[in-house]
Amino acid sequence: MDMGPDLHRELGAALNGEVWSLLEKPDRTQAEDMRMIHAAHASQYHWLVGGDEANEQRGEWLIARVYLVLGHPEAALRHARRCMELTERHPGKMQDFDLAFAYEGLARTSALAGDSEEAARLKAKARELGSRIADPEDRQIFEQDFASGQWFGVDGQTSSGTT
Repeated sequence: MDMGPDLHRELGAALNGEVWSLLEKPDRTQAEDMRMIHAAHASQYHWLVGGDEANEQRGEWLIARVYLVLGHPEAALRHARRCMELTERHPGKMQDFDLAFAYEGLARTSALAGDSEEAARLKAKARELGSRIADPEDRQIFEQDFASGQWFGVDGQTSSGTT
């Protein structure tokens, strides 16, 4: 069935909103956790059909975040790496915040996976890139996200002692 790109974009955005509603819900049930996983993947499908490379990159970031929040390091890391790959492959399609979020996602998932040294390095890079986001509203969104959520014991220090 050909739904057309506009409908795919609309469905991708609606499902993205559903995922965020569930991510922000403090007392999700196991059924809601499963719905969140499926909604994230369904959103990504619609972005793949009706969106562009930036939508695909952001969808991978969101899937990684879902698996991160649910404590599934392998899946979270796989999608965070895919997010970074897309960010690096299509720099002209990305906004400045996309790169900062790609590093943030990879940092958090690396921390969840137990690679504290790599996570600290990536977290410092994400912080640096986040401070360079040109639009004040986008920068504030990044900084709020960066300051919230789990870092799994990673304090942001690199081996050189910088943050």
